[in-house]
Amino acid sequence: MQYRKDIDGLRAFAVIAVVLFHLGFLPNGYLGVDIFFVISGFLITSIIYNKSEKNEFSILDFYLRRIRRIIPLLLFTTTLALGIGIFLMLPDDLDSLSQAVFASNFSANNILMYITASDYWAVRNEYKPLMHTWSLGIEEQFYLIFPFIFLSLQGKKVKFIMPTLLVLTILSGSLFLLSEIQAQKFYLLPHRFFEFTAGGIGAIAFGNGKLHRIASSKYLLNVSVGLILSILLLPFSDFNSLKVIVITFSTTALLVVGKHFSGHNKWYKYLFENQVVVTIGKISFSIYMMHQLIFAFARYAYLEEITVAWAFLLILLTISVSFLTYRYIENPFRNHQLFSIRKVLVILIPLFLVSSAASFYIYSVGGIIKDYPVLDVYKGKYQFERGLFRVTTNIHIQYNEDVRKLDKGFEKSDKLKVLVYGNSFGRDVTNILLESEFEKDLQISFFDVARATSDEQLRLRIEEADLVFFASYGSMSRKIIPNIETRYQFKIDQDKIWAFGIKDFGVQNGIHYNRMDAVINYSTYRTQIAKKSLEKNEQLKTEWATRYIDLIGPIINGNGEVLVFTPEGKFISPDTAHLTKAGATYYAELLRTTLNEIISEAQQKSLKFDDSL
Repeated sequence: MQYRKDIDGLRAFAVIAVVLFHLGFLPNGYLGVDIFFVISGFLITSIIYNKSEKNEFSILDFYLRRIRRIIPLLLFTTTLALGIGIFLMLPDDLDSLSQAVFASNFSANNILMYITASDYWAVRNEYKPLMHTWSLGIEEQFYLIFPFIFLSLQGKKVKFIMPTLLVLTILSGSLFLLSEIQAQKFYLLPHRFFEFTAGGIGAIAFGNGKLHRIASSKYLLNVSVGLILSILLLPFSDFNSLKVIVITFSTTALLVVGKHFSGHNKWYKYLFENQVVVTIGKISFSIYMMHQLIFAFARYAYLEEITVAWAFLLILLTISVSFLTYRYIENPFRNHQLFSIRKVLVILIPLFLVSSAASFYIYSVGGIIKDYPVLDVYKGKYQFERGLFRVTTNIHIQYNEDVRKLDKGFEKSDKLKVLVYGNSFGRDVTNILLESEFEKDLQISFFDVARATSDEQLRLRIEEADLVFFASYGSMSRKIIPNIETRYQFKIDQDKIWAFGIKDFGVQNGIHYNRMDAVINYSTYRTQIAKKSLEKNEQLKTEWATRYIDLIGPIINGNGEVLVFTPEGKFISPDTAHLTKAGATYYAELLRTTLNEIISEAQQKSLKFDDSL
């Protein structure tokens, strides 16, 4: 296929859009990935369709070329990410990274992301060095399926390729449009297949002079360029499905008509074929693979906020590193004279096995490959624990999950009956009570909010309890009380109801972990709390009034900054939202007076009630 500068120029626009999106400066920049998908479908189809017409298409040759093109840089990126992560990351984050390394090596990080982090726009994804390889997973899965269409329809059967692609495009596009699950539409190949085949249809229908009049339309050129740039640059925030459809078919149109205007249309040449964008386009794969790794580790270990100045420096670093990886990894492995396929496999197979085995081992031990005193996590303590495919048995949430064993009714006892109603935040409250000096005087029952709509046990436990603590971030409105009363047709004694407040310990712990050597006083080291958390806390304080137990107040200063560590240098929270054992113990001490007043009042009321009987 004849080389086209304008396609590299289009790649440059796509990768620049993605980079700016991941820096937080271009809301629709993620659509650059959709452009890459269409380009891939267009180019791959252009190459193998012509060979299929001549009955010369080789599936083995196709996969060997894909291996040379993709796998060397992918394995370098995943191995480098794992190596850096071992030095910089806390165990839970290293555990997550090791899963991503393993999944990426097997072209399945999109599936892992679909299972574990379905919201691509979640803030947490900004700290995942391999988050972006989800798109490579989709592309590689496409390569596993697409060539077999051409292999089975070579020679005289080639006339059936176009109808087949049309049917697959309609089916995939319909699946994309009709699915109500955003994560499926974003991460799974069946919902993305139409983007590749749209490019493929364009390559076949308008290739070799066919439909020349349409393909050489200057009007179509102007419209397609205008739509692509408008969607990427303008801050449209809604209608994601529409944006994807428009960018897909606009890109297809541009690839088709660009062939006729490349090299001689002045403004098109200026926009897509100038030396800068063509050069960026040539190294776009390296830029794509390197940028998130650099950005994520910079955020994780060093930068609390990426300013314009920092963004410029990070982009400069990304381009510099990408030039090196392009020159010393991408290009050499694609050069048949420098690297025979045997040499390629001799290098890649051991690297694949070592990085996959290392990542699987790290995952199996929950990322605990050394001692982490700041979390009271020690390698020897967990050396015999292996948690594969774990959810509630995850080592890092076990302290919180252990509270579930208290999800049972009250027994006959002289102890004060305390019900904690909530989710994982309620389990934090339970741990505060268990770590307090009052624990010996309490019989604690935990009730999970997920069962509130269907379990009569909630009414029974509320009626039996001497104290009821509500603690669930999503269900903290005081309206929860009349809702429960209406649902179960009973009246709740308002005097025994209290609400535990929300918590927020900043964005992520990695940056604090990597600063610990410079921390002089843990009692004064703080991080900025999210504005929305402060607003939510004030709203709840107003709603609950004197029945609200504020968890942010005891650890915040006048600048909106909260403590990160206990005075002994232990993380209060393992994930900036929940509590470590040290954090629960610290809060038990901070709230000693408040808890003493609440519990004493409840005990007196309980004694008076017993006396009246």
